[in-house]
Amino acid sequence: MLSLVRSLGITDYESTWRAMQAFTDARDMDTADEIWLTEHSSIYTLGLAGRSTHLLRDNGVPTLKVDRGGQVTYHGPGQLVAYTLVDLKRARLGVRDLVRRLEAAVIEWLATLGVSAYGKPAAPGVYLMMAGGEAKIAALGLKVRKGCTYHGLAVNVAMDLAPFADIDPCGFPGLAVTQLADLGVVRSVDAAGRELAPFLAAHLVRT
Repeated sequence: MLSLVRSLGITDYESTWRAMQAFTDARDMDTADEIWLTEHSSIYTLGLAGRSTHLLRDNGVPTLKVDRGGQVTYHGPGQLVAYTLVDLKRARLGVRDLVRRLEAAVIEWLATLGVSAYGKPAAPGVYLMMAGGEAKIAALGLKVRKGCTYHGLAVNVAMDLAPFADIDPCGFPGLAVTQLADLGVVRSVDAAGRELAPFLAAHLVRT
């Protein structure tokens, strides 16, 4: 079943999270999968296993404990967030399958922009090699409820990366992060979402 793409613009993180939970609780076997594209104000989120020790310094950015997998990450203006609400059973996909497909969608999209990126089986997300070493450009975390997923991925487009220095990104001390703007790719968050969405939708259909 093809995914319905919704462009939400700038949204409040917690309200959107609760909306994803409500959507998942209300869906039935005929509910179409959806991709929600959005952008949030500055916030740190801690996953289910997230440890506060990965919050290194208090810089005034609010922190919220949420129900996705993974450790701590940062969301803020200039970052594209793509929430993937997928019926895994209907799609005949496992969680790891979905993670690999979401990573592949981002990697393929980045390739069209001249950016060579890759995934890592032991550390979900999308990475690339830079002069200073490896850096992460997209983070990924999911929640499964009733055989369906919500949460999704976040791609750094053109944002202030400084708040990442006050955490261990995704629980990895010293992990470098990067963004499209630093690679010479000029995109608004909306434009990035319009470009990425077809790749995500294509990878959510099992072939």
